[in-house]
Amino acid sequence: MNAGRDAADARPVALPTVRPLDHLVSAGLWGVGLSWLVPMLSTMTVAHKLLPGRELEPLNRLYCWGQLKLLGVKWRTEVHPDVDPAQPYMFAQNHTNHFDHVALYNATPHYKQGIELKKHFDYPFYGWFMKARGTIGVEKRKGGQSPEVMAQMRAEVARGHSILGFPEGTRTVTGRVGPFRRGLFFIARDLGLPVCPVAVTGMYEVMRKGSPVLRPGGLVTVHVGPPFSTEGLSDDEVPSLAERVREVVAGHVDRYWERHPSATGRRT
Repeated sequence: MNAGRDAADARPVALPTVRPLDHLVSAGLWGVGLSWLVPMLSTMTVAHKLLPGRELEPLNRLYCWGQLKLLGVKWRTEVHPDVDPAQPYMFAQNHTNHFDHVALYNATPHYKQGIELKKHFDYPFYGWFMKARGTIGVEKRKGGQSPEVMAQMRAEVARGHSILGFPEGTRTVTGRVGPFRRGLFFIARDLGLPVCPVAVTGMYEVMRKGSPVLRPGGLVTVHVGPPFSTEGLSDDEVPSLAERVREVVAGHVDRYWERHPSATGRRT
């Protein structure tokens, strides 16, 4: 390991200071974004109660497509050729802002069921939609998830669905990828799911924790894969898997900041 590089990669990313014009543009983006989000999520909340599952997948994908368009970003994907469209995975994604699942969803054809803190189901529109869609609600706890939660996950996998989780457990405040919690990887092992690393770059400039300001005009890239097998892993081997997956995700993010000009201004 290169200690100098490791220290450089851990430094917070510096972005240009928010200007008055940025606030004005952001207010406009929130306005048009909410005019899409509220009716779409309301419609899908009702629809998922009537037709749960894959029948509404085109509507799910339409919502994600529209939300990205209204954020004013360009979007592209880089999916590893070993990612099998017919294979359920545990997608392990870096966590940047409230639009992370929107950024990933259309990158692959998999039906992705998310893991969400139960308390988030109380959030207007977004939380109601997630609960109606069957999102897996979890509590903050040590020692693994309850048998009921694991049964819900197994039922999703039995339907051919993938699971989406954020192993950092919280949104980044530095623009870098934080430490990965191991629980998600034990769950993947217990469910028999390969783990797909997902690194999304370009979202930190759009919106970041601690600021409601939306900044359009950037390029959001979703890097997916390669998959890591969990078959036959012992408890002692799972932490090594988590670290290897993190290295893939953090590698994409760090290389992005190395070549990106927006990381040179004063941090806000």
